[in-house]
Amino acid sequence: MRLILQRPDIIGAIASTLCIVHCVATPFLFLAHACLPGTCQSTPDWWKNIDYLFLIISLFSIYHSTKTSGSKLLKPLLWLNWCLLFLFIMNEKLGLFSASETIMYITAISLAVLHLYNLKYCQCENDKCCVQNK
Repeated sequence: MRLILQRPDIIGAIASTLCIVHCVATPFLFLAHACLPGTCQSTPDWWKNIDYLFLIISLFSIYHSTKTSGSKLLKPLLWLNWCLLFLFIMNEKLGLFSASETIMYITAISLAVLHLYNLKYCQCENDKCCVQNK
């Protein structure tokens, strides 16, 4: 938790990138092991539910990133992307509507890029900067 408070944008970008890797790798990892003789099994529950871990880490990262960001535009963009990612992940779990996985990838990539942009260009050195820019 301390690391999230100190470097929320780095943690957020890493979590978003790992989320993308997780989503891309899942079909390939478990297709190879899907039905080897005598081992027909589906994807393990822990692997399916790791999405929730990425969402929680991203939530805390965005919360702390927006507290120190000097950009008025970046704050709502970070929250919007997180909400969209949450919506698409929940939709994948519950099957509420038909949506391309590409949209989820774009949202996760956007979230990682926004974190990196915030880290590079929008960080305040102290609390006074952030108060002035709000």
